[in-house]
Amino acid sequence: QDKDTKMTEFWLISAPGEKTCQQTWEKLHAATTKNNNLSTNSKFNIPDLKVGTLDVLVGLSDELAKLDAFVESVVKKVAQYMADVLEDSKDKVQENLLANGGKVLTIIYLSFEIKKSVKNYFSSLDTVPFLSIFKGVNQIDNDLKARASAYNNLKGNLQNLERKNAGSLLTRSLADIVKKEDFVLDSEYLVTLLVIVPKSNYNDWVKQYETLAEMVVPRSSNVLFEDQDSYLCNVTLFRKAVDDFKHKAREYKFMVRDFQYNEEEMKADKEEMNRLSTDKKKQFGPLVRWLKVNFSEAFIAWIHVKALRVFVESVLRYGLPVNFQAMLLQPNKKTMKKLREVLYDLYKHLDSSAAAIIDATVDIPGLNLSQQEYYPYVYYKIDCNLLEFK
Repeated sequence: QDKDTKMTEFWLISAPGEKTCQQTWEKLHAATTKNNNLSTNSKFNIPDLKVGTLDVLVGLSDELAKLDAFVESVVKKVAQYMADVLEDSKDKVQENLLANGGKVLTIIYLSFEIKKSVKNYFSSLDTVPFLSIFKGVNQIDNDLKARASAYNNLKGNLQNLERKNAGSLLTRSLADIVKKEDFVLDSEYLVTLLVIVPKSNYNDWVKQYETLAEMVVPRSSNVLFEDQDSYLCNVTLFRKAVDDFKHKAREYKFMVRDFQYNEEEMKADKEEMNRLSTDKKKQFGPLVRWLKVNFSEAFIAWIHVKALRVFVESVLRYGLPVNFQAMLLQPNKKTMKKLREVLYDLYKHLDSSAAAIIDATVDIPGLNLSQQEYYPYVYYKIDCNLLEFK
């Protein structure tokens, strides 16, 4: 579908059946497509559910609003974490989230169709029908926290090690730069120091280093490595002259780095880095698969909650017997305002107070439908913009 004209936002609405529900559908479809194709529409068939008392429905309406917000937040979290895990390939997020490469519209449909068991799920609205949804999504939320924490830990430790091996010579790890032959080792009297010499002071170093303290071994300094600003040099001297040498070197802006050549430690560091890197690679595939599957599960649950809300709200508004048509609209970006007007004209007769409500400044008690805008028809937004990552 054309990216610019289609919204990744859907409106799930319902209106009472006229002579038949089919007529309600045809009327809406004609009104929104005949001029200017305001939206892409499809029927959204919700199974007939047993209806309890009015009190129960009002209670359910509140509970479902909370559940909707919770499930949406988990859908967002899983999507966002998928984007974090895919790091440099954010463009792949979409295809990983909407499994089967389906369009969002189809996905919303499939989401609802997949669980035809919706009837068993909610066979009676007298019971707490959405406990199973809450349990399932809550489990995803908890699993996500645990998995994310483990993976982020690994990633963080690896980044810290990588950071140690990058950066300026003053701070970075020198273990991967120096070699055994750069040092005098196992000598009772002699020791090799590593010194960071600013490039601008290098000539001074060459002239001065042998005289910075007594007992410096002549011609014992070589450049081992350089970065943008400095050289890394070694120098060998007698152990007892080290403090004196460090003190003098500082006056010339030569920085002696604390470094003991220790092959065991350096090997351990390298192995740790390889281990973390391997672990991260190993966890990546299963984690992405888990996110894919559970995004899909959470999304399906979310659409079920929306469907339940439409059902409960429609019965509360339009009364019994149950007789309404639910419809899914995908508005065109440029004509959303027009679409709202067309819907308002179609359905304003449903609500004597709608005329007053259309002026949003009028505060009508009891109409704070979970901060959702109020329209004379039942309306819920399914906002899939939350799945867009730039």
